[in-house]
Amino acid sequence: MSEHHLTDIEFSSLPLDSRLLSALDRLGFKYCTPIQAEALPLLLAKKDVSGQAHTGTGKTLAFLLACAQHLLTSEQKQTIPGKPRVLILAPTRELALQILKDAESLLKNTPLKLAICYGGKAYEQQKNQFNQPVDILVGTPGRLIDFFKQKLYNLKSIEAMVLDEADRMFDMGFIQDVRFLLRRLTDPEKRLNMLFSATMAHKVLELAYEHMNKAQIIKIQSDSPAVERIQQSVYHPANHEKIPLLIGLLQKLKPERSIIFTNTKHVAIRIWEFLEGNGLHAAIISGDIHQNKREQLLKQFHDGEFAILVATDVASRGLHIPDVTHIFNFDLPDLGEDYVHRIGRTARAGNSGHAISFACEEYAMNLMDIEAFTRRPIPTISISNDLLAKLLPPVRMKNSKSLRNSTNKAKKGGNRPRHGKSGRHQGTKNRAPQQTG
Repeated sequence: MSEHHLTDIEFSSLPLDSRLLSALDRLGFKYCTPIQAEALPLLLAKKDVSGQAHTGTGKTLAFLLACAQHLLTSEQKQTIPGKPRVLILAPTRELALQILKDAESLLKNTPLKLAICYGGKAYEQQKNQFNQPVDILVGTPGRLIDFFKQKLYNLKSIEAMVLDEADRMFDMGFIQDVRFLLRRLTDPEKRLNMLFSATMAHKVLELAYEHMNKAQIIKIQSDSPAVERIQQSVYHPANHEKIPLLIGLLQKLKPERSIIFTNTKHVAIRIWEFLEGNGLHAAIISGDIHQNKREQLLKQFHDGEFAILVATDVASRGLHIPDVTHIFNFDLPDLGEDYVHRIGRTARAGNSGHAISFACEEYAMNLMDIEAFTRRPIPTISISNDLLAKLLPPVRMKNSKSLRNSTNKAKKGGNRPRHGKSGRHQGTKNRAPQQTG
């Protein structure tokens, strides 16, 4: 792991509890990243922080340390069931689970108790968490409001609040739910407040002004060394060339660990079917994959059981997947910001990485917006015949027809051209996405 992304500020120089310092030493964290170096001194001095930083810059560790230190030094020593002391809001289940995992590792030798609330599974199990004291409550807005309205907990004992990926809350339409929860907390002056966002748009600053106490604004520049460490390139294939080009590149480059991003679920399924049919075993995650299965597949990809992950943007933020060497934008995203978040899955923790994008007939118009956002042109590579793989038939995913139908019904507009054929092939064997062959 490279250390060029770190500052010369050591965690040991900060006024942190000895148990937290021991945990940092155990986890191999010695020096702060830029967002940690700027945010932690303010937070440890009980000052609110509104921080702009992209995913992968260490902000999760920053706010977990600040919350833990606040609780461990608080005058209130006893936690009462139904009265959590820290609220951490995340836009997605995956990010909430990653925060919980990081917190469990960091706080395992402290008396602090953790709980998590998110939609999709384990309803009764999550309800039962509130029978016991909870110090730090992590969750997504919808499930948190559900349990709040059932009076399983209240928010009047909150000593610290974290709003992570604030801009994503707006993008996903959760901001009213966020405001519902924040308005039921104690006054901003009576708690420590943290907001982190990839962008500091006016709406995010307004939210910080309304629900925080004179927050100090920290900005880690978006054109950070992480983006500079990513070798970016773009191909301009016709629609029918995209899958042969993708498989040809995978066969030629043999990436150790790669993520292929698509804009729609049915395209992700079609890619997976062709990968499996051509001997490239992959995991796939999207909103239509059951939550239990998504978590299992992400863990398998994290643990190296799969070298390829096919994903919609559900995986572009908040997930800590180490050592991703290549990102493939099979479809260019509509927003430059989403492009940066996607390619930010690689070149993490100071490493280098590769981002390869396809500017096809359908999404080529997005390239101008992406280059304007990143303020740099993406080098174009010509497509040679040897890069276009000769495809074997796809393997049909079990239940792929129902998944495609549900996607097409939900798809707005309906006037975008389809990517070739549906990917079905008679005589092939059904295979579920978790199988590795």
